[in-house]
Amino acid sequence: MPRTKKGFKARRRRNRVLDHAEGFYGSSSRQFASAIERVHGSWEDAYRDRRKKKRDFRQLWIVRIGAAAKEYGTNYNRLISGLKRAGVVIDRKVLAEIAARDPNGFKAVVEAAKA
Repeated sequence: MPRTKKGFKARRRRNRVLDHAEGFYGSSSRQFASAIERVHGSWEDAYRDRRKKKRDFRQLWIVRIGAAAKEYGTNYNRLISGLKRAGVVIDRKVLAEIAARDPNGFKAVVEAAKA
């Protein structure tokens, strides 16, 4: 009597996991049992880091804005509060981009915040 195999659905499930494990080191890319652990771990990392990415970029923008603000005799906190008082609505991503690429434009923003 021939041995019983799991059939199409199980093979499709195994192959889906192994496709996700492509490029992993050692047996994690070839053996289903170890591949499934590594794939689930990588999915957890990806889920967590999609949220962390937003925090990291905001932190980077704040550092860039603060560094550029120091060149014009103010600091990040005074600049942001001055912009809010002046009614200037500009997000940190764009403000950091202006600080990095357009010094004259950033100087105008600082002047608007000081006024």
